[in-house]
Amino acid sequence: MEKLAVASTRSPLRSIGQEIDQVRTRFAESGAVGMLVIDAMSLEEIERSYGVDAHRQVTGRIAMRAREVLSERLEAEDLVVLGEIGRDEVMVLLFRERRDESFYRSGLSALADELRASLSSAGSRFGYPFTRQPLRFSVGAALALYDPTLRPELLIRRARSHALRDADLNVRIEERQRREEFTSLLLSEQISMVFEPIVKLSTQDVLGYEALARGVGNPALDAPKELFAAAEEMDLLFELDCLCRRQALRQAKRLPEGAKLFLNLLPCAIYDPAFEGDALRATLQDHQLRPSDVVFEISEHESIGNFAIFRELCDRYSELGFEIAMDDVGAGYGSLEAVTELTPDYIKVDIAFVRAIDSDPARQAVLIALNGIAQRTGAQIIAEGIETSEQFEKLKELAVPYGQGYFVGRATRFDA
Repeated sequence: MEKLAVASTRSPLRSIGQEIDQVRTRFAESGAVGMLVIDAMSLEEIERSYGVDAHRQVTGRIAMRAREVLSERLEAEDLVVLGEIGRDEVMVLLFRERRDESFYRSGLSALADELRASLSSAGSRFGYPFTRQPLRFSVGAALALYDPTLRPELLIRRARSHALRDADLNVRIEERQRREEFTSLLLSEQISMVFEPIVKLSTQDVLGYEALARGVGNPALDAPKELFAAAEEMDLLFELDCLCRRQALRQAKRLPEGAKLFLNLLPCAIYDPAFEGDALRATLQDHQLRPSDVVFEISEHESIGNFAIFRELCDRYSELGFEIAMDDVGAGYGSLEAVTELTPDYIKVDIAFVRAIDSDPARQAVLIALNGIAQRTGAQIIAEGIETSEQFEKLKELAVPYGQGYFVGRATRFDA
């Protein structure tokens, strides 16, 4: 068969209904058709928020990726089309001779695996700028054999149903594998900690180190964001949070003398019996730490959901002698409310405000105002994500007292 022309990969995306005459003809000629169905479950949210044009744009990207991945295997007769009306799916119809047993036995499923991996690896790019979250895809495969006693549309619809069930099965198998891997990571405590310095900008003296978790042996879980997203998906947030706190405290005794440990806390920490009152004091003593050595970080995003819980957390730990830092301030819409409600000791300004701080008057004005609020409430600003000398100098000029980021100092291991 002739290879699919390059120009056809740039043609407008049509639906299977619009191509049904070609489907009937090619199906009858080949005697069989292999089907790949991409079920893009998360596109409905994009359409609801940004409209049909955004939905159409993202769907077109998915179809283009399918064409690119399969370009060496697509023949001129093959089709990449929209699936059933009203559903977020893209279908690839591969017309091969019925006697091409090797393709239908193993080649079709191999193409589905390749397409699934490619879509997964690029998931966060498909939805940009409408969403920064990776889009979720499932891919299934099925075979339809031509039967002259039945309508081709019926045979295609049956194959599509089989492909969707196959896609759902693949999703559940992947979920089981991810859960087994993550559970194994927790049980074997394969979490290491790195410590990012927080320095006084005027002197570059170290105030303390923020403990950041890293998954060991799994590149997909190498950063805190991925680790905690996986834990949330699997309802294992409490277990992961406890493990990260234990690992951070174990290694904190190796921090330079006088440096504070900045320790991230989830809301569930307040209900952990091992992390309150006498039990907490004993834990600190075991690790050669005092409450004044530890700063608990709570996220602005998490606190906004229930100020009462976080007010209780802040009061409880402050009474024990710990300090509180509000993390990610500026990343959401409730920054000022969170700061005034919880009155933290430190306000950590999100990287989104630090980025371009040297050239953006609007960001500078916001930071000046936030610094003024901090001074009036007895808090101190920590600028996150300082990556350039220009940002560093501008922050000093704006009288921001503390900062962290690649330019200030990279995260370090203290577990040797």
